[in-house]
Amino acid sequence: MVLSRRDYGDPMIKYNEPNPLNIFNLRRMAHCPPHFHKVEFDLNTYDTVVSAWIYENLEGRFNYGQIDSLSSAGKLIRRHRAAFELAGEASYFALCLVDINTYPGIF
Repeated sequence: MVLSRRDYGDPMIKYNEPNPLNIFNLRRMAHCPPHFHKVEFDLNTYDTVVSAWIYENLEGRFNYGQIDSLSSAGKLIRRHRAAFELAGEASYFALCLVDINTYPGIF
């Protein structure tokens, strides 16, 4: 069964108060500023599950994407990184990542 955004609520309005960053499309950053707090992880679920969780449960600005690095053996490693403007949101995401990353997905 595939659920749509309508089935799990509108992430733009939480507790009957809209988030101004969502309204003006300023919440998800296209690049990662140096002052953001970064959480790197290996992805075991869909990108949309992680993005939807961030939109639903956090309120500040964030960046989400892939990063490439080289291992000591010269092998290319691709990992995912979520970076948050607020340190508390980065900590909350890191604590919940075990549940988010193993969720089979609703998309």
